[in-house]
Amino acid sequence: MFSLNVPVPGQVARLAGDLHPQLVGFDQQREQHTLVVKRFDESALRASQPEVQLATLQQQLPQELTGTPAFGAAVRELDFFPEPARGDGPVVYLAVDSPGLQELHAELVDAYGAVDGLEGDDYVPHVTLARGGSVADAERVAEMGVESVSWTASELTIWDSRYREPVSRYSLPA
Repeated sequence: MFSLNVPVPGQVARLAGDLHPQLVGFDQQREQHTLVVKRFDESALRASQPEVQLATLQQQLPQELTGTPAFGAAVRELDFFPEPARGDGPVVYLAVDSPGLQELHAELVDAYGAVDGLEGDDYVPHVTLARGGSVADAERVAEMGVESVSWTASELTIWDSRYREPVSRYSLPA
């Protein structure tokens, strides 16, 4: 699967790193932190081969992103999904507040459709920190305060889940 992501700035990565000692009781802790704007699966890309899917995205996204301005984003709190739509729960995350991100997500859902349970009305902008473990531990971590971090999202990347790395970059405004 591919996704369009906002690169997480150093301040957010440092915040996530500072929280790492609180996350050791979870089954998985994220080493790389991403902020997903939109996921693209086979149904959205109408191709079965990953290389064809990627080529399609690389051709289509610049057109879809034309006119997209840079937008503000902020992390102000920790939260968790007790039972996530996919994968092991709970999922502890940094909640992201960004009307511009929400708007871009909605535009891309209109163009490509929504991944059930994760997008459209179910979309919650966040940076995953850890998953698996107990809900009690997730509640404990979510009650901790975090220092607010604000930034301007001026770049987007296509993330390739096969290699766990970005494969294309787009500057904003586009």
